[in-house]
Amino acid sequence: MFRFANPEMLYLLLLLPVLLGARLLLGWQLHKRLAQFGTPRLVRTLVPEFSRVRPWVKFGLAMVALALLIVMAARPQYGVAEVDETRVSIEMVLAVDVSNSMLAEDVQPSRLERARLFAASLIDAQRGDKVALAVFAGEAWPQMPLTPDRAAAKMFLNQLSTRSVSLQGTDVAKAVRLGARMFSADETGKALIIITDGENHGEDAAEAAREAAREGVAVYVLGIGTTQGAQIPAEDGALKDREGRTVVTRLDEQGCRRIAEACGGKYFHIDQGDRAATQLRNELSQLRRTATRTTYTAYNEQFTAFAVLALLLLLEFFILETKNPIYRRLDSKLFHRQAVSDHVSP
Repeated sequence: MFRFANPEMLYLLLLLPVLLGARLLLGWQLHKRLAQFGTPRLVRTLVPEFSRVRPWVKFGLAMVALALLIVMAARPQYGVAEVDETRVSIEMVLAVDVSNSMLAEDVQPSRLERARLFAASLIDAQRGDKVALAVFAGEAWPQMPLTPDRAAAKMFLNQLSTRSVSLQGTDVAKAVRLGARMFSADETGKALIIITDGENHGEDAAEAAREAAREGVAVYVLGIGTTQGAQIPAEDGALKDREGRTVVTRLDEQGCRRIAEACGGKYFHIDQGDRAATQLRNELSQLRRTATRTTYTAYNEQFTAFAVLALLLLLEFFILETKNPIYRRLDSKLFHRQAVSDHVSP
């Protein structure tokens, strides 16, 4: 199967007709300026080195090379192959809160979107580690089992929304218990990372965290949002309660800290900076890592062929825009004969 790993790069191909239009405009302006000196035959005698063909050949080769470079940047892939790797890794389970309160925009662009961006950057940073994904609101559901495939993890991550769980509310305890069950039986470091705004409406999450810790799971709670809070966007403007009052959701930092401290874990606050990411990575680096052999399917990259063709076409840089000396002398003789013929003809 043929595919592009970065298909969005193909939009750059729209530059080609723009550049062609600009080149045609410049050519037309040059033609107008040359016409001021006389007929095309006279201009050729005044500028014998001028070539009408070579500049267009250079431009055409440059455009084809640019198109190939753009296709190369889109990473064309064809066929798949199994890859065996031995990795030294830990296991991470990311449990993301997808309750309606995560739509609040007290952090930009929203709590949920900021949580997705944070999780994606963490997955990229923890190369080689296995990751699983779960979502929770009033109930908790697994989204992806443990895998070293970062691309698959980010694909599932991008699909998260408040519609991922039908029952609304925030039950952190269910997320903790589900996350603890998603780890393997391997003797390796296990990290359960809960990303939530902390508005817990379920059972005792601290006790669930203590149970996970007894099973060898390190629990990290990442709070997202602000203590000042924000309204929850809805179709008619803002979410309202049964009495018609606008609902304001606030980050419950105390609740998040209580869950983390109950099991000897850590609490971090996700803000617009990278402090929480740095702190969490430092904690994860202290977990026990074990060597595991994994087999996964990878697409075969085909950009090398496009790169070679583009480099060959870029040799147009060495093509002069003036006529070849041999052709210039031949053209001059033909023009001289034509002029003599015109002179002697009645």
